[in-house]
Amino acid sequence: MAKKNVLEQLSEQMADVVASASQSIVRVSGRRRLAATGIVWSADGIIVSANHVVSKKRKSKVTLANGETHEAKVLGRDASTDIAVLKINAEGLQPMAKADGAGLKVGHFVLALGRPGHSTEATLGILSAVGDSWRTGAGGMIDRYLQTDVVMYPGFSGGPLVSAAGELIGLNSSALARGVSVTIPVATLNRVIEFLVSDGHIKRGYLGIKTQGVRLPAGQAEALKQETGLLLVGIEPGSPAEESGLLLGDIIVHFDGQPIRHGDDLISLLGTGIAGQKTPATIIRGGEVSEMSIKVGTK
Repeated sequence: MAKKNVLEQLSEQMADVVASASQSIVRVSGRRRLAATGIVWSADGIIVSANHVVSKKRKSKVTLANGETHEAKVLGRDASTDIAVLKINAEGLQPMAKADGAGLKVGHFVLALGRPGHSTEATLGILSAVGDSWRTGAGGMIDRYLQTDVVMYPGFSGGPLVSAAGELIGLNSSALARGVSVTIPVATLNRVIEFLVSDGHIKRGYLGIKTQGVRLPAGQAEALKQETGLLLVGIEPGSPAEESGLLLGDIIVHFDGQPIRHGDDLISLLGTGIAGQKTPATIIRGGEVSEMSIKVGTK
């Protein structure tokens, strides 16, 4: 038998990755249209998929790689990150090995997998962009920007993006960005799934303030290493902001250790699990920089 060339070896390896990962990929029937895809997250029956493919009015069903179909209970969903968590009663489930994402580089081969039908489908591409954390249009915080050039076939939403080593990089979604294929990384899945399993939803922080961006004086901008902050132009009576001692005219420049340059910065932080906690903040009041603790309410 002739020795296989490099391309043939690579082709076989990719096929092996798909075959192995397919045991952790399920079909999710949770909407009237074409079924979508889900990922076996843990052996105790936790399935993760995309929120937009799970209807609030229809019961969801999950079909495993072996053809078994199970009724699924929706434990929680978060539209802002397009994540839904389902629970099934099944034995022998095989969760996919998860990548920590530290070594991901632009140009790495990736596979997007789906099971909208009865068998696994796959498409090959590369990581076309890797960036910092970003906020979705619905206000959800995604820990890392991962963009690929894979073709998202119908029914692939909720399915995995897999590395050449066969590890889960994240969950593919067609609902978070228009015109590009983005992936919700494992770090975000870990964080959101924990909240959805325990509470059924993401607790959003609430301060009860109205704000507008403002440019900082040159001296303070240089000292704080940022040019803008968030000016308080309204505070609701009895709100967490009022009870914490914030005043009209205060400028928030840091919150929970992060710089606050625009309203979006604060909105993102309020959706990261700090609801109900006392949170450190740096403000400018009367031209002086000071530190204070603010109790974040829950909304």
